[in-house]
Amino acid sequence: MNNLQRPRRRCEGTAMGAIVLDLRPGLGLGPFSLGMPICEAFAQIEQQPNIYDVVHVKHFDEDPLKLDIVISFPDHGFHLRFDSWSQRLRLIEIFDVKRLQMRYATSLIGGPSILATFVAVYALFGPTFPGIYDKDIGVYFLFYPGLSFAFPIPSQYTDCCHNGEAELPLEFPDGTTPVTCRVSVYDSSTDKKVGVGSLMDRASAPPLPAGSLYMEEVHVKDVWTELGRPCGIHQKQVDQMVIHSALDPRPRTTLCGDYFYNYFTRGLDILFDGQEILGDCGRAAIQTQGSTSNPFGSTFVYGFQNVAFEIYAGASMQQNLFYSNDRGGKQ
Repeated sequence: MNNLQRPRRRCEGTAMGAIVLDLRPGLGLGPFSLGMPICEAFAQIEQQPNIYDVVHVKHFDEDPLKLDIVISFPDHGFHLRFDSWSQRLRLIEIFDVKRLQMRYATSLIGGPSILATFVAVYALFGPTFPGIYDKDIGVYFLFYPGLSFAFPIPSQYTDCCHNGEAELPLEFPDGTTPVTCRVSVYDSSTDKKVGVGSLMDRASAPPLPAGSLYMEEVHVKDVWTELGRPCGIHQKQVDQMVIHSALDPRPRTTLCGDYFYNYFTRGLDILFDGQEILGDCGRAAIQTQGSTSNPFGSTFVYGFQNVAFEIYAGASMQQNLFYSNDRGGKQ
């Protein structure tokens, strides 16, 4: 697991005062919204360097797609978990509630001055169904739509939580009430119960909104339809990944057949497999960063055997591209 850190402006762990972030159940925390791409999260961090001045970025270098990409703010007690495939925010976890003050509606909870007790949480967020007690880790989970709280239960009071018979709000016989140790914010469009432990569900990023330009398993014609004519087409010079191909292990000394579509105004390059010009180009995360207009108007690509036609919406032929497809891929 690699741990990258931005340049520090002060010593990590030194007091700077608890910040206040708006808690939005099922939606996000402060400027960070569930479903946002990781580049937008970094943009938010860069815009507020005095607040987010100690940032850790963690990823699994040996197998990057196996585990989450995590952006952690140790001085503020929370981190962001991004799905490694889509690089979209799927889960926000406050792991040190005493370091972060959360605002819900007009009320504050957490931080060094306002304990996030079971009674306080129940009073702020209102009644809900009985939670789940995980006896293996000694934690009671309380759930609201898109939001969960974890409360450690002392061993002498575990009988109060068995079989879902605990009365809410949870109080112990000595008059005390547990204090939350973790808060999870996740997508509320499903009925998942998200938390820590084997009894909990895994959070997923919310569904993409209609008209999103994020695509997987795309075809060339899909890219033309969504993004329009590329600013340039560039042939890849060297195929360093061919050694991993089980189909053709022979070394190649000529130019690689793969090629890029360059969208300079969008800050985007897309790499295609040159063996199937209209076939799958693998997983592609497409994000616009510039103008969304196409100065050439909408165009369409029609594929036939060994030839692709690009046609303007006015039906006049603009360009034809001849190619060889030895593998007989999709047309």
